[in-house]
Amino acid sequence: MKHQITSRKAYHETMVTIYKLMDKGEDNLKPEELKKLSAMVVAAEKYEDEVLGLKPQKEPETIAEAVELKMFEHKLTQSKLAEKLGLANSKLSEILSGKRKPDVQFLKVLYKVLKIDAGFLLEHA
Repeated sequence: MKHQITSRKAYHETMVTIYKLMDKGEDNLKPEELKKLSAMVVAAEKYEDEVLGLKPQKEPETIAEAVELKMFEHKLTQSKLAEKLGLANSKLSEILSGKRKPDVQFLKVLYKVLKIDAGFLLEHA
């Protein structure tokens, strides 16, 4: 059983039906209702991810990923970021590419300017 959502109205109707089925309790659902619920949940999740943009973001696992996320959020190029941080573009490039380890000064400026969590920076330095 496949369910497709092609509009916001259809999404809303699907969600109402999902909640009604869930309110019955899983143990009280007939096999066909369970299949319907499963198909609707998959369709709703797909619609949320692809149309509504609710797909959860991957959490950064490295300092470079955290910096790239901040660059995206602030619509900064690497050059503009280097300028904002008071660094040479080459130094920033080397750190982000992993060719150079971040020093304490770099970590401090990331914390102050980009508001990257200090605990995250220390844990990943």
